[in-house]
Amino acid sequence: MLSTLIIVIPVFALIFAGWLARRLAVLGSNATTELNRFVVYLALPALLFDIVAHARLSEIWQPGFIAVFALGCLAVFALTILVSLKRPLHLADAVIDGLNAGYANVGFIGFPLVAVAIGRNALGPTLVATMITVCVLFGAAIVLIEIGLQTEQRPARMVLKVVRSLGRNPLLVAPVAGAVVPIAGLAIPSAAETFLKLLGGAASPCALVALGLFLAEQRDTKPDAAPACLLVGFKLVLQPALTWVLASFVFELPAALSHTAVLLAALPTGTGPFMLAEYYRREAGMTSKVILASTVLSLLSVSGYLYVTH
Repeated sequence: MLSTLIIVIPVFALIFAGWLARRLAVLGSNATTELNRFVVYLALPALLFDIVAHARLSEIWQPGFIAVFALGCLAVFALTILVSLKRPLHLADAVIDGLNAGYANVGFIGFPLVAVAIGRNALGPTLVATMITVCVLFGAAIVLIEIGLQTEQRPARMVLKVVRSLGRNPLLVAPVAGAVVPIAGLAIPSAAETFLKLLGGAASPCALVALGLFLAEQRDTKPDAAPACLLVGFKLVLQPALTWVLASFVFELPAALSHTAVLLAALPTGTGPFMLAEYYRREAGMTSKVILASTVLSLLSVSGYLYVTH
């Protein structure tokens, strides 16, 4: 158990450092936004570009892993929407709930945790999981929210808006640009290599500190506890359990890939749902509560999973 905690605690300690810095007013209210923008627009894209540019096709193209992780998160996403619509909620709010239950924090927590717990050879599948989460799942959520907010039928304009949104997403553009390097047989200059390593190396610690800053923000809204508990349960229990079933019994993945898929599925809710709720001016109290609760509880659930599988 001690060896498992040694793996997990440094990751969550960085989150706590960000939380403490905000609570003690060492960093101001704007720090969350600015550090998050640094991660999303500079550090994490540099890391993704670097991983893809140096990856072999066999490391990224894992059809079984893609199917397992995508089906796991999309099934929980769809189930949560159906459950939320019965409360009843507006479709846009039900979609946000769906993201709360199915949107794993792969980008911010996944990369540093997988690198420490499994090794750098698992970063390729982690990249694939990140793209599924921030592109496929997020894209589906945007489409459904737009459908829910539409006052007239304009499917062509709606599709164009979604495509533009995804085309401006640096977490999608960076790995696509990185793929050009091995496909075209190019070599990255040594100065550019150093630049990518330095900038990409800042992604994990800054992302975790930014998450801590976000969790420390004071919020006035106090959503119902029961729906929040259900969403946290779906995220920390249902999604990894479903992913394990798919990986072990349906697609029969190799042990290493199965372990990576389940670990990533067991991660807490990321900040993407909150950003989407803020962008569309939907009620974000539920989302912030789920992110906080799932992140704190995942210290126990992720540690327990690593201990059992160690």
